[in-house]
Amino acid sequence: MKELLLEVKDLSVFYTIKSGEGFFQNKKIKMKAVNKINFKLYKGETLGIVGESGCGKSTLAKALLGLNKDLSGSIVWLGKNIEKQGKQEWKNTRKDIQMIFQDPLASLNPRMTIGDIIAEPLKIHFPNMNSKELKEKVQQMMQKVGLLPNLINRYPHEFSGGQCQRIGIARALILEPKLIVCDEPVSALDVSIQAQVVNLLKNLQEQTQLSLIFIAHDLSIVKHISDRVLVMYLGNLVEIANYEQIYNETKHPYTKALMSAVPIPDPKVEKNKKIQLLEGELPSPINPPSGCVFRTRCPLADEECAKNIPMLQGENEHFYACFKVND
Repeated sequence: MKELLLEVKDLSVFYTIKSGEGFFQNKKIKMKAVNKINFKLYKGETLGIVGESGCGKSTLAKALLGLNKDLSGSIVWLGKNIEKQGKQEWKNTRKDIQMIFQDPLASLNPRMTIGDIIAEPLKIHFPNMNSKELKEKVQQMMQKVGLLPNLINRYPHEFSGGQCQRIGIARALILEPKLIVCDEPVSALDVSIQAQVVNLLKNLQEQTQLSLIFIAHDLSIVKHISDRVLVMYLGNLVEIANYEQIYNETKHPYTKALMSAVPIPDPKVEKNKKIQLLEGELPSPINPPSGCVFRTRCPLADEECAKNIPMLQGENEHFYACFKVND
């Protein structure tokens, strides 16, 4: 039986923003950036999270890391609600949940050598570790992610984007965490380097039974690395299933539109495929549409979609929020 690491229950995340114009921006509005998300994550599993910019992917990631405090629902890690943990208990939990960032170079301190950058989490969580042991662990980790150990005293600006992301991966792995949240870790890299980084993560996962939450725009990359895929739109979960069901038995109209944009390696099939363009713009999360949040851009929408909010339905661990799937 698979070991359950993380369970997210009815998670909503809020931001407080100012409204009005100029001098009169004094009214505060609470905006719901993530709306009642539910999912489970098991040991050694990769959950891909996809959706347009502004759909709440990164906000969800920050909430899992304890960086967003204004939320409702629960985030349960190894059977314990992290929102109810004290400072020391959360510090211990945080050791098991690490993050890889989108911009490799910007996420590294330019004034620190890469040896110090990778060693920093060890210094925080294991302050009594001596310098010799620190150096040995850092060099071992550098070798594991494909960096030469003799580069330990160099600075981030001396490395390429792909190498900087390997440094970020080494920093995330140095504490031997159970989960790494990857917030679009390859979007700033060249295509060939993207494949190298994704393959590195897969290899490290096989070696350590690491769990991943992999956030991306590119569904072809998500397909390559994910066991299950969660599709978000305007802060809402619209479809979740294993990668084969998402790619071969797509249900939700939004997921179908995303899937139609994925390039197909066969030139003849690619030339003849029909791309489902989404009309209109992404609505504002400050004033979302009534009923189904996707209805303003959905070709199947009708009066029922405007009046009622679709609940998740489905079977065989394939769930979707749409009234019109079986019409």
